[in-house]
Amino acid sequence: MTRIVVTGGAGRVGRTLVAGLAARGHDIVSLDRAVSDSPDLAEVEQIAVDLTDADAAASVLAASRADALIHLAAIAVPFSAPEDVIMRTNAGLAISVLGGAVAAGIGRIVAASSPTVIGYGAPRGWVPDRLPLDETSPAQPWNAYALSKLLIEQTIGMLQRQTGDDVRFAAFRPCYVIAPEEWAGAPTQQGHTVRDRLDDPALSAPAIFNYVDARDVADFADTLIAALPDIPSGETFFVGAADALARRPLAELVPQFHPGTEEVAAALTGTTPAFSSAKAERLLGWRPRHDWRTELGEPAASDLAFPASRS
Repeated sequence: MTRIVVTGGAGRVGRTLVAGLAARGHDIVSLDRAVSDSPDLAEVEQIAVDLTDADAAASVLAASRADALIHLAAIAVPFSAPEDVIMRTNAGLAISVLGGAVAAGIGRIVAASSPTVIGYGAPRGWVPDRLPLDETSPAQPWNAYALSKLLIEQTIGMLQRQTGDDVRFAAFRPCYVIAPEEWAGAPTQQGHTVRDRLDDPALSAPAIFNYVDARDVADFADTLIAALPDIPSGETFFVGAADALARRPLAELVPQFHPGTEEVAAALTGTTPAFSSAKAERLLGWRPRHDWRTELGEPAASDLAFPASRS
């Protein structure tokens, strides 16, 4: 059993992650601005704390006696607050939480970044060198949210240079997270349902049709925490589903919404997603277990026959 502190544990992603880790036998402490009455957290220790207060964060982390930390707390939606607020909040949290964890002697530290660091959706256009995207794709953030997430990754690098191998670090970039209740029709983070995103490709196109089940994020986090002593410190991982959140091949859809991508999108045949989690499988042995067709009861990918791409 590992004692794990999860910041942002009362949030929509945090609740599923905390419940998943607790179900696997870990001793979890959830830190958030307020205590949640969610049934997912009924058996979990919760502490209400303002983590933007560096002294408060350092104090609660020191008192936690934790073996590991997973940092989720952040303003989680681009443009959901003024750009300066997003930058100050997420950057401040990175310093107070990650730095506080190091000062507290927590030996395994994981932080959530975002695929948005890649820069897709830039107002003046975006054409990657290749698809699918992976951890070697260059970071080109164009808004405060994406920049703040890249700063989280760079904060890990800064702390790693301070601590060497005394602390083991990693970052992960979860794709568009879908919580269990959202498969049943609850609104997603953007306010519409999963079926809405499938019925209208324009809704998923800005994120290049990426997604991941929240339960798979919990499974990934469990796998990563266990593997940290045995893999290179400071690694970054994409965490996504094995297919795209789309009923048509991305070789056809991506060029419709991202002009100039016809050539690179040609690789995205069938159900191939635009984001690769191959590194997580290679280094950790992790693979996603959930997909939208199974969750929504639609035909399995193997039962579909796609016509030749028009790309």
